[in-house]
Amino acid sequence: MGRIATIGFFDGVHKGHRYLFKQLDKIGAERGLQPLIITFAEHPRAALQSDYVPQLLTTAEERRALLSAYGEVLMLDFRQVQPLTAAEFMQRCRDEYEVSVLLMGYDHCFGSDRLRHPQEYRRIGEALQMEVITVNEYVEGEWHVSSTEIRAALECGNIIVANELLGRPYKLSGTVVHGKGIGHTIGFPTANIAREPFTIIPKAGVYAVRVHAYALDWTPAMLNIDTDGTIEVHIPSFHGDLYGQRMDVQFVRHVREEKQFDSLDALREQIKADVDSIRHPA
Repeated sequence: MGRIATIGFFDGVHKGHRYLFKQLDKIGAERGLQPLIITFAEHPRAALQSDYVPQLLTTAEERRALLSAYGEVLMLDFRQVQPLTAAEFMQRCRDEYEVSVLLMGYDHCFGSDRLRHPQEYRRIGEALQMEVITVNEYVEGEWHVSSTEIRAALECGNIIVANELLGRPYKLSGTVVHGKGIGHTIGFPTANIAREPFTIIPKAGVYAVRVHAYALDWTPAMLNIDTDGTIEVHIPSFHGDLYGQRMDVQFVRHVREEKQFDSLDALREQIKADVDSIRHPA
């Protein structure tokens, strides 16, 4: 069976991407072609620019898992294909992956020659006997759904918008490590999370979240992000040992801005109020 393919990094696998994948599935079914999603393990800019530090919505493993719901996933090493022109890459797709139809996002481009216009890709496709179809932009209300818009929402602490554009709660993952222990001394022990590299951290502040780890199945919790990027989670009524374990955190909403306190008693009272707001949201 031949394939219909689309190409991209697809960070976040958000609603805009899923709109593209629905077209991939629909046209594939009409043409009798198997959907193929071609992506890259590493962010293309990071592969080209050694000092670039990406701020990603999903890890490579998370992307692969999310993408697999929409078709066969081919995850390439970008460095191996970066020298190829658009025509050379499209020919490789035809010859090695049996791609006869290429579905492109409205603003997507690829190849070392960085062609910008859809008609240029269509012209190459005609020479290769490959049909190239451009999909319109996905817009939801006032939002032009994109990974950039979602990152901007997270950087502002706007979890509601980020989750809406993603189509699911934003998730951070990492390993529970030892912290300063201040939370334990005031009666609110916290789990410090060393996040996965290159994943974006929302704006500093306090958030209502759900956590998943050993013995925790998406349990409501309170999370604090310091201005230095430290991530601490307090899980009400949980007293187990989580050190060294992987923890997944789903962000539900922003509770308040981060602030400094004159005493541990003042901090304790504020945390009590934060926990109460998570247990009994307005």
